[in-house]
Amino acid sequence: MQQVRTPDGRTLEVWTAGDPGRLPVVYHSGTPSAAVPWPQLDRTAAAAGMSVVSWSRPGYAGSSEQPGRRVADVAADTEVVLDQLGVGEFVTFGWSGGGPHALACAALLPHRCRAAATLAGVAPYDATDLDFLAGMGAENEVEFQAALAGRRQVERVLTDMAAGLAEVTPDQVAEALGDLVTPVDKRALTGELADYLARGFRASVSTGVAGWRDDDLAFTAPWGFDVSEVTVPVAVWQGDEDRMVPYAHGQWLAGHVAGAEPHLVGGQGHLSLVQRVGDVLDGLRRSADGRSGGGPS
Repeated sequence: MQQVRTPDGRTLEVWTAGDPGRLPVVYHSGTPSAAVPWPQLDRTAAAAGMSVVSWSRPGYAGSSEQPGRRVADVAADTEVVLDQLGVGEFVTFGWSGGGPHALACAALLPHRCRAAATLAGVAPYDATDLDFLAGMGAENEVEFQAALAGRRQVERVLTDMAAGLAEVTPDQVAEALGDLVTPVDKRALTGELADYLARGFRASVSTGVAGWRDDDLAFTAPWGFDVSEVTVPVAVWQGDEDRMVPYAHGQWLAGHVAGAEPHLVGGQGHLSLVQRVGDVLDGLRRSADGRSGGGPS
């Protein structure tokens, strides 16, 4: 872990893993979450010849708030972090609420981002031909309805929800997620994954709900870029048994992100799909090698 200062005086809590001389994969974690080590990602990145860079988004854990932030604002923070680390080009993927942030990097940093992927990533709220809430578990319906009602309402709702995550243990994660987890996801919630999620949830609410609140407000507002104008390779991964980010979101992204490579997987949920992270990174590596600009390898 290290801290990076932004030009506007904020602090970002940054986690890195692996050989810094290798091509970095910038990992955008879900909502809510914070930068905590994820051994599975470290191992799979190393096997793919990459290092890992991630950070707590503004308002989470040790990262300063950025009131009114949009999804697009992650691009500027990405450049600040990578400049501080002495890194030029990169690939990126986002899981769940991290998906839009990976797409922002692909759209707004094509001079540095070689390839991107979304893993069960949410689609824009204002997307045409998509019922954003359809198929979501009850907790997400309540959460997003609160976000649509405004900052004060979503803060109240998330503060109540955070109480169940502040001290959650690995064997309590499934119960804490309630209606959001399908049977296939419950079976996946063991070992390292359950431990990673529990640590991430605890860290995400350790300093309040500002990061979670601002994620939700950003998702339900215009993102600040158009996914149809992405010019770098993007892979869209989505399972059809997902009650956090329903299958229709992945279908929409696969059909609207310019040049998207779809991986719409049957029999997988929001959490079980992460077992394919090795395939995600291998795909990013291949795409990056196909459009190399002479950066680290």
